[in-house]
Amino acid sequence: MTSVLIATGQSLQRVGLRMLLESQPDLTVVGEAAHGPEAVRLSALLRPDIVLLDGRGSGTDTVETVRRLVHAPDGPAPHVLLLTTSDDADPYGALRAGAAGHLREDATADELVAAVRVVAAGDVVVSPGLTRALIDVVRSRRAVESSVPGNRLGTLTGRERDVLTAVASGDSNAEIADRLSIAPTTVKSHVSNILTKIGARGRVQAVVFAYESGLVRPPQHVLHA
Repeated sequence: MTSVLIATGQSLQRVGLRMLLESQPDLTVVGEAAHGPEAVRLSALLRPDIVLLDGRGSGTDTVETVRRLVHAPDGPAPHVLLLTTSDDADPYGALRAGAAGHLREDATADELVAAVRVVAAGDVVVSPGLTRALIDVVRSRRAVESSVPGNRLGTLTGRERDVLTAVASGDSNAEIADRLSIAPTTVKSHVSNILTKIGARGRVQAVVFAYESGLVRPPQHVLHA
């Protein structure tokens, strides 16, 4: 059973999300929070697997909330799934802070439930809006930040680079295993080694690293929505 903490300032949204998630046999809502500090407090108390976090606050507030959630002092940290109002939202800072993914608030019920399950399994939820935001920011920051990621990229083996490239494409472990003709357990081992070598807490940060290091090149045809 996957436990979820809902964190949004809209009471009606909290009710709707609770009803949706608790209608699923493998999901349970263990608490609700109206703002970031309350989400951090309840997360430390309830130890949910997932925190479904409304990302509509100021960027600084959201990043700080994510950072505090994923750097839990005791016990396992939750996976944080961001809900944003539009593809124009910039989730970059929250992703670097450790968020596990990004989903538009107007996603369908099936998409939201699927995203919760994907994040709970340790995989990445990458929406088209997230990809655009990531590409835009990486293009603007690469000249400043490329040297450090590039150094860490050199610690990866060829196979690890192949796996990281696939992770950056949003592939699951099963899809990577099929693409590279290796066992899923081998993929899991590679991903774990990659995260350790590049100093990332999760797969989304690995995606950020893949772009920043130049391992994955932003498509030149990607335009603003």
